[in-house]
Amino acid sequence: MPNMYEIYKKVVVPALKQKRGYKNDLQVPRLRKIVLTSGIGTKMEKDVFNEAKEHFAVISGQQCLVTKSKKDVANFKLRKGTPVGVMVTLRGQRMYDFLDRLTHYVLPRVRDFRGIPKTGFDGSGNYNFGLSDITVFPEVDLDKVKRQIGLNITFVTSAKSNEEAFDLLHLLDMPFATESK
Repeated sequence: MPNMYEIYKKVVVPALKQKRGYKNDLQVPRLRKIVLTSGIGTKMEKDVFNEAKEHFAVISGQQCLVTKSKKDVANFKLRKGTPVGVMVTLRGQRMYDFLDRLTHYVLPRVRDFRGIPKTGFDGSGNYNFGLSDITVFPEVDLDKVKRQIGLNITFVTSAKSNEEAFDLLHLLDMPFATESK
């Protein structure tokens, strides 16, 4: 299995320096972190959070954080401090290992996969996309899955524009969808 950080250093940095005209390696955009989140909601039972924590720990390789509501919202019958989701922030080697597994093993397992959309950029060089089910990860034991849990993946980069971030992620083997006309 290739190390994505070595690919970044040996392939991506020289390619971006040539394409964008960067003079220094530190000017080249890089991945800062990958954030995995899932909003579970408050109507679910408490064991859903334990199940989600177990699945996120298996997927990411580290413990996750249970996010809680910050304020009361009467229309949603939500009280401050109620658990509403789970999240994990990946940095360093775990981030590159997750990126490698995501691009080479997980996304090809998605049914009718034609690439991830190019519309997930936020204008600041970050990219978001979601998966409707976590069972596409080979680490997840299908016998232990009781409820379908979605997953939002955010790539935080040091790129200053969407085009720079697209070039970075494309060179890191992210399978973006091609427009068919």
